[in-house]
This record gives sequence, C-alpha cells and structure tokens, in this order.
Amino acid sequence: MAWGRMAAKRKRGALPAGKAKRARSAPGAGEAAPEGGPRERSIPPQENSGPPQEYSIPPPVSQGKWKNKERVLIFSSRGINFRTRHLMQDLRTLMPHSKADTKMDRKDQLFVINEVCEMKNCNKCIFFEAKKKQDLYMWISNTPQGPSAKFLVQNVHTLAELKMTGNCLRGSRPLLSFDPIFDREPHYALLKELFIQIFGTPQYHPKSQPFVDHVFTFTITDERIWFRNYQIIEEDASLVEIGPRFVLNLIKIFQGSFGGPTLYENPHYQSPNMHRRLLRLSVAAKFREKQQVKEVQKIKKKGTKVLVEEDPTEVVFETPAEEKPVEIQLVKPESKPIVKDKKKLRKIQRKKQKKLFRTEGSA
Repeated sequence: MAWGRMAAKRKRGALPAGKAKRARSAPGAGEAAPEGGPRERSIPPQENSGPPQEYSIPPPVSQGKWKNKERVLIFSSRGINFRTRHLMQDLRTLMPHSKADTKMDRKDQLFVINEVCEMKNCNKCIFFEAKKKQDLYMWISNTPQGPSAKFLVQNVHTLAELKMTGNCLRGSRPLLSFDPIFDREPHYALLKELFIQIFGTPQYHPKSQPFVDHVFTFTITDERIWFRNYQIIEEDASLVEIGPRFVLNLIKIFQGSFGGPTLYENPHYQSPNMHRRLLRLSVAAKFREKQQVKEVQKIKKKGTKVLVEEDPTEVVFETPAEEKPVEIQLVKPESKPIVKDKKKLRKIQRKKQKKLFRTEGSA
C-alpha cells in the first residue's frame, strides 16, 4: 500500500503522462502580444559569444567516383617457406585493392583459380606456386579470359629486413616506372599492360589514400625483370628503398588464364633443376681432374729412371783450385780440458802458475 500511495503522489506542477509542455513561441512581426498577458523581454545578443561547440566530420579529400573496379586476388599453394609468406603479405599491404584467400592444394588444377577469382569478385590474380620446397613460381593473370604469364622468382627480400630504410603511407597510390625496353618488344609491352592493371591502385578506391609518395620500378637487366619499391622524399625528390624486392625470370606467356596456347617462350630461361645439375657436374669434373693428376704423378714415380749420358762440355767453365801441401802431424795434439764454468778455468790456470814457480825455485 505504501508503494501504491507513493506512486499515486505527483509532484507539484507535474503534468499527466503523455502531455508535454508546449514551448511559448515569440510573437511574429505581424502578431501583437496579448494585452493582458506578460510581455517577453528581448535579450540582446552577446558580443563575445562564440559559435556552439559541435563535432563535425570533415568531408573526404577526394570527391571523385570510383570507376576502375580492379580487384587482385593474391594467394599461394601449399608448401611455401617463410620468405614467400612474408613477400605475399607485403604485396597485400602495398596494394589496397587486393584480396586474400586460403592456400590451394597441390592436387588441384590451375584452372580452378578462375572459379576462385569469380567467387571473390576479382578480375586479376597473383598466384605463388611452390615446388620442391625451394623453387618459387609466380603467375599473373587476367581472369577469366587471359592472358597470363609465368615467372621464376629469385633473390627475394621483404619489408622486414633492416637494410630497407624507406617508408610510405599505407594505402597511398604508387607511381609505376618502366624500363624503355618494355616499349620496344611486343612480349614486354604485353607484360607492361598486365603490370599496370595489377600493381596500379585505382583512383578513388575506398581503401586508398589520395597521396603519391612511393614508386614501383620495373627494370630489365640480364633478361630478367627487377622489381623495386622506393620512397619519394619531398625535400629533394631523392629515392630511398622501402621493399620488397625480387627478380622475375620470364618462362612463358599464355593466351588464356593459367593455360592455353603459348604466345611467347623465353629462349634464355634455364630451369632450376638444370641449373643444379650443371653445378653438380662442374663439382664432379673438378674431382675427376684431381684424381687424374694424382694417377699421373703415381705413374711418374713408378717409372724406370733413364740415365742421361755425361756431357763433355760441362767441365769447360770449371776452374781448378790451388793444391795445398799435405801436412802430417807426428805429435799428438794436446787435449783441451772441457770447462763448463769460468771459475774452474781460473782455478786451473792458477794451479799451473804455482807449479811453474815451484819448479823454477827448486832449480
């Protein structure tokens, strides 16, 4: 009952529930205040009153529309080592328009990647394929129509290495710098277009930043493509390497995605198996050469010695020495005492002198 009485009580001046207090509106220019009612006093505006404190979200820097809907799928097969895993993670960090996926089984065919890209809504793909736990191959493809290219990846260095001292904003758009040789030969021109579409961050991408502070360079040296990533320093426009870095040795270019007719085959390419075989053969050849030298030396030692006849002209330049007269000693030489100490030698000399004095005095 006490709780019921307390609930029934209401504060003075409180209105029943459901009815709100209406705010009194100020009379307009045409409306006059009621005669009997109270008049509202006009408050003069404060001179030093600042604007109301409101938290407003600034608009985005780039007001453009995202039109180039390029999406790159970056993943690998099973059996990659730690360095390849770090390289793959670095590429995902540098490319905000990339997507990731789980590792693919070795038994699956490469054509399955086209279906994976379709499910992930990606039209480009970078696939790392590991073989024998020591060889790394990289596929870049335009899915699902093609073309695609296969490379052997060598000399991999990642972002985590301390010698890479550069830095850039995460998600910023890179400049792409290509060697002039890319415009001279048709297969390099095709690769250049693939690299532009894959590594170039689309403009106004939601995950990208509207800044350009690093550059990707593709240089052709020794029939290989050398990839480097440099930071652009604002003060003097100098370059500092960020990483990662790797070398691509082109194997083949296919018309389709992960297969199809071969458009180009690199005549200078040498497979890692052949390279290792040549190294083993060179080591074996050196070992065989050493064994042959040892056998020749043994044969030379065992062979009979051939006596060379005396040359009569050998005595021409010899000058005979003067003959000394032979002296025959008839008296036995005096034996010299073996003296080990100088003090004993002096004692012996004193004894001899004393004997001489005695013989002279007796005479």
